[in-house]
Amino acid sequence: MLERGDEAPAFSLPGADGETHSLDDYAGYDALLVVFTCNHCPYAKAKHSALNAIAAEYDDVAVVGINPNDADDYPDDSFEEMVARVESGEIAYDAYLRDESQDVAAAYGAVCTPDPFLFANRGGAFELAYHGRLDDALNPSDDPSGDPGFEVREAIEDVLAGDPVSRADAPSRGCTIKWRSGNEPDYWDDL
Repeated sequence: MLERGDEAPAFSLPGADGETHSLDDYAGYDALLVVFTCNHCPYAKAKHSALNAIAAEYDDVAVVGINPNDADDYPDDSFEEMVARVESGEIAYDAYLRDESQDVAAAYGAVCTPDPFLFANRGGAFELAYHGRLDDALNPSDDPSGDPGFEVREAIEDVLAGDPVSRADAPSRGCTIKWRSGNEPDYWDDL
């Protein structure tokens, strides 16, 4: 499991835009918000608009969604469905990537959808600054006590100011990642 200050694990994944995206593609950003998410989970779907707004609001922050779910058992999470959601505008992040092998989700220690990881660009390396929920709306139909995504926005503001994130990490709530049978990472047994 990643802890604050740990470097972001590298990735090279196909995007819904038809391009392959890697961690190095975001080197010009001050911060990187990686969110393990999907198409079918009601918790993840409830946060699509907040993530779209964050992607639109911050020029210095790249918002990258990564879908690791087993599309054989959950066909709504297929790459084709990801493309459809991007093309419709439902998902408008800087990139929406497919983690078919599930190796990237395991390397990050992701457990649910959505599961956000905010990294600060520290001299060319992305270091984990915050791993926690987007806001305090814990159920898909709940409204947050502030603007949607306000908790991660506060963390982003700290990172962009060059300060340590003052907000404590608070676990995200959502659907479990849909691991392929036998592909569950070692940490899965400890949850």
